Amino acid sequence: MKFTDKLAAAERAHDSLLCVGLDPEPSKFPGAWQHDPTRTFDFCATIVDATKDLVLAYKPQIAYFAAQRAEDQLERLMAHIRKVAPNVPVILDAKRGDIGSTAEQYALEAFERYQADAVTLSPFMGFDSVEPWLKYEDKGLFLLCRTSNPGGSDLQAQRLVTGDLLYEHIARLAQGPWNRTGQLGLVVGATFPAEIERVRELAPTLPLLIPGVGAQGGDAVATVRAGWRGQGGRTSAPVVVNSSRAILYASRGNEFAAAARSAAQATRASLAAGRRAAG
Repeated sequence: MKFTDKLAAAERAHDSLLCVGLDPEPSKFPGAWQHDPTRTFDFCATIVDATKDLVLAYKPQIAYFAAQRAEDQLERLMAHIRKVAPNVPVILDAKRGDIGSTAEQYALEAFERYQADAVTLSPFMGFDSVEPWLKYEDKGLFLLCRTSNPGGSDLQAQRLVTGDLLYEHIARLAQGPWNRTGQLGLVVGATFPAEIERVRELAPTLPLLIPGVGAQGGDAVATVRAGWRGQGGRTSAPVVVNSSRAILYASRGNEFAAAARSAAQATRASLAAGRRAAG
């Protein structure tokens, strides 16, 4: 099944636009697990078990695992998600951005070692940094476009000689000549709803991965209204709205899994309200 089909199926099955980001920080783990990086798998797997019927996708951030020498635990986690939530796609947040044989190795890492369904990429080096990934035709590739951090404007909001802002140019390329195999999507931050709407105008059919709801302050309803397109509750232009810390660390106590589930339910409901407003 192609990534976009798997994404649409998960949205229908769970009536959800919510992606839970898996950014494990041992200093924030609950109880006796606090400061113990060997419990990274246990913590993340417990979150997955508590939320697997509420989500459209999961998004593990590879740096949080690599920094703790926990890549083997990430492999276990990916296998666990495939076992307990086989219909939920997993987006590996790696933001790779290299070319040639190096990009090929990164693709092997993401899609063969970790068995991810999709990955985040930086397009800064041009189409050469995207092309090696396209041979994995059933996988999704989310290109950084208009990111949620304030410093993103240093480059992404610069105007080109064509008249486009840089992020607008990236959206046009992704919707058009770069999307040879229909695998591309875009990353657009929830803290910029006007830019989400502009990206959606330029890329009307691409999946949008939208981080920044929750701890970063993005508004769930405004985010979905800006980016979701459909009719009668059916998606014609997918949005994947990510929340990480607000769900993972909803509680530091032994009830952390139940608290994470409650936070996920609340976010899912807010996103559904945005979808109703947009549709």
